[in-house]
Amino acid sequence: MTIASSTPPAPRRLDPEDAQLALRQVQDLLRRQQLVSELAHRQYAENDRAGLMENLLHRQHDAEIKLLVDQLHPADIAFILESLPKDERQIIWSLVDHSHDADVLLEVDDWVRESLIEAMDRQDLVAATSDMDADELADIAPDLPPDVVAEVQKGLTDEERARLLTAMGYPEDSVGAIMDFEMVRVREDVTLEVVLRYLRRLGELPDHTDQIFVVDRQDRLQGTLPLTRLLVSEPETDVRDVMSPDFLALSPTDSDADAAGAFERYDLVSAPVTDEQGRLIGRVTIADVVDVIREDSDEQALSRAGMQEEDIFAPMRAAMRNRAPWLLLNLCTAAIASIVASRFEDTVSHIVILAFLMSIVAGIGGNSGNQTMTMIIRALAVGRVTPDNVWRLIKKELSVTLLVGLCGSLVAGGFAWFISGEISIALVMMGAMVCNMLVGAGVGVLVPMVRARFGKDPALGSSVLLTFATDSLGFFIFLGLATIFLV
Repeated sequence: MTIASSTPPAPRRLDPEDAQLALRQVQDLLRRQQLVSELAHRQYAENDRAGLMENLLHRQHDAEIKLLVDQLHPADIAFILESLPKDERQIIWSLVDHSHDADVLLEVDDWVRESLIEAMDRQDLVAATSDMDADELADIAPDLPPDVVAEVQKGLTDEERARLLTAMGYPEDSVGAIMDFEMVRVREDVTLEVVLRYLRRLGELPDHTDQIFVVDRQDRLQGTLPLTRLLVSEPETDVRDVMSPDFLALSPTDSDADAAGAFERYDLVSAPVTDEQGRLIGRVTIADVVDVIREDSDEQALSRAGMQEEDIFAPMRAAMRNRAPWLLLNLCTAAIASIVASRFEDTVSHIVILAFLMSIVAGIGGNSGNQTMTMIIRALAVGRVTPDNVWRLIKKELSVTLLVGLCGSLVAGGFAWFISGEISIALVMMGAMVCNMLVGAGVGVLVPMVRARFGKDPALGSSVLLTFATDSLGFFIFLGLATIFLV
C-alpha cells in the first residue's frame, strides 16, 4: 500500500527580485543564442552540418527561455518585455504561452503593447482578448485593429457589449475609463442569511471585494455592507439594519486623479460609481488607483523634462522627435543668458573673478526654484491650491526663500571674500544670491499655476522655463550689481 504525502506544496512567494533575476537569465540565453549563430555562420562554408547544429541549439535555448518565462507571473513577464530591445522582445513574446497573452497585454505599458500587438496575427489577438472583461477590453481597444475589436464584440452578450461601449465612451483620464463592472449587489430588504447563500453560489468574489453594494429595485445605491460586518452579524438580521448609509460615490466623469486622492484620503479599497440618477453602474478598486498613481507620477517626471513617454529602446528618429523640441528651446534660453552676460564684458574684464562666481548665483537660484516648483506641482496635483489660498501660498514661499537665501548668502559671501579678498565682491555676491533665489521661487510658483489656470500640464517643460529665468536674470542681477558698485 502506498501512502501519499499530505504535505502541501510550498507556497510560491512573489518577489520583484525574481523578475530581475529572470531578466538577467533571459539576456544571458539570448547572448548565447546570438554567439551560436555567429559561430555557425562562420563555419557553414566548411561544414554542411553547421546549419543543423545551429537550429538544434536555437531550439534548446528557446526551450530554456520558454520554461523560465512560463513560470513567471504575467506582471514579471511584462517587466522583462519592457526591459528588452524590440527585436529581443519579439523573440521572448513568441515563446510566451498563449494562456498568458491577455494578462501580459494588460500589464505592459502602452508603448510596449503596440509592438506586441504588431507581432501577433489576427487569430491570436482574437483568442487573447475574447475572454477579457469589458473594462479590460476597453483599456487596450485603442491599440487593437478595428476588425479584431469588431470580431470580439460578436462574442459578447448584449450586456457585455453595452458595458464595453460605455467604458470606451469616457475620456481616458476619467473614472469611467478605469471602473470595473464586476461587483456584488444586494437588496436592502433581505436577510444576511440570504446574502451569505447568494455569495456561496457565486463561488468566487470579484477581486478586491471589501464591501457589498445595497441597491433598490431601480438599482439606485442605498448604502454599503462591509464584509466584516456581514460576517460578525446575526444571519437573521436584515441588510438595511447593518448597512452603512454613509458612503463615498464617484461619478464616471470625475478625474481619475481625484478618485486616487479620495482613496488616499479615506483609505478605501473600493468605491462605487453612480450615474446622475444615483444608479450603481460600476466600481473603482485600489488596483485601478495604484495604476493611476504610478502613471501620473511617471508622466509628471517626464513632463518636467519636456518629454513624453517613449520606448527606452525606441529608434533614434522617434527619440529625437520626443526630446528635441524642449532641448532646442533650452538652447535658445541658454543663448539668451549668454547674451545677457556678454553685455557686461567690460565689468568681467576688469574683475575676472566675477566670471567664476556668477555660475554659483545662477545655480543656487535654479535649485531654490526647483524646490518651490516641486511643492507647487504636488499641491496642484492633489487639489490643495485654491483661489482663496493662492496669494497666501505665494507669500509663504517667498518668505521661506528669503530666509533661506539670507542664511545661504552668508556662506556664499564668505566664500567670495575668501577667494577674492574683497569685501565689496562678497557683498555683491550676497545681494545677487538672495535676489536670484527670490526670482527662482517666484517663477517656481507662477509657471505651474499659470499653466494649470489655462488647462495645461503644470509640469510640462517647467524646469526649462525656470532655468531660463534663473540663468538670465541671475547673470543680469549679479553683473548689474557688480557694474554699479564695483566698477
